[in-house]
Amino acid sequence: MKTEVLYNSNMHFEHRLWKGELEFWKDELRSFNNRLSELVTRWTNKDVLAQLEHYQNEFVLHGSVIEELEESIEQHEERIAGQSLEGEDAIDMDLAKKHIEFRNRLETQREIYAKLKKDFFRFLEKTM
Repeated sequence: MKTEVLYNSNMHFEHRLWKGELEFWKDELRSFNNRLSELVTRWTNKDVLAQLEHYQNEFVLHGSVIEELEESIEQHEERIAGQSLEGEDAIDMDLAKKHIEFRNRLETQREIYAKLKKDFFRFLEKTM
């Protein structure tokens, strides 16, 4: 059985990557919301408006998830920084376990977000 070793510097690096990805998602959500605003002015069909509202709600929910993920990263970073101040680069098993759990959570969120984007783009193809 292979055991993964997570050093603080590696976790910090991965956090920076994740933060960049989350920033990208936030930019995309702003663009998607702008697109929704354009469509609201074009359509009066109740079904289309209902779908627009659905995507607006989904984007708000995803924005909240992004905020939660960012907060979790910051908390994790604070813990790593605390260890670094104490001169420890030792493996904190609890910290490593939380990091792996967070990685899995982010991977799941990537899948959810990718499906949302795919569905939204299909919707745009029909309504644009």
